[in-house]
Amino acid sequence: MLLSMVVKKADVDTIVSEIKEQFPDTNPQGAAYDISQSQQRQELFAAFPKIDILVNNMGIFKPMDYFDISEETWQHFIDVNFYSGNALAKFYLPKMLEQDFGRIIFIASEEAVMPSGEMPQYSLTKTMNLSLAKNLSKLTKGTHVTVNTIMPGLTLTEGVQQMLVDMYSNTDVPKNKWESDFMKNHRPLS
Repeated sequence: MLLSMVVKKADVDTIVSEIKEQFPDTNPQGAAYDISQSQQRQELFAAFPKIDILVNNMGIFKPMDYFDISEETWQHFIDVNFYSGNALAKFYLPKMLEQDFGRIIFIASEEAVMPSGEMPQYSLTKTMNLSLAKNLSKLTKGTHVTVNTIMPGLTLTEGVQQMLVDMYSNTDVPKNKWESDFMKNHRPLS
């Protein structure tokens, strides 16, 4: 099985080593591409013309007031969070259907179905991913190809840690309370 990953360049070698260690019979190959850029997607397709598993985990987020979001910002979020994964699925899905095997997994977010109101530009794109995955899954009916969505709740990633710093560094909330305050006051349903 061919496993290809698209991750931050700094993480590529570490992830490849970890996979080789845990699954010695595999031959993972690492490469870093900015898949929000059409030219780099084409380079990715040339380097990896066939894959068995595609995990669309690329995304950007930022809390923003709806009234402050420019048209350019809306477009940027759609380009990065939606069109990038759509382009990958559009390239790889026909090949998966042809070989009658493949997995496409979109990583969406609870924001797709329970928007917080704090980042509408992000929520919209995750809803788009959810809808795309559902539509693509209809194309795979009766095959050994699946398309699914994983919708995690808020996860303490580097990006979320930075968001907490941005939100709380100039407040009276003690640093050791940032996470609990955020969950209580900004994500009470999570």
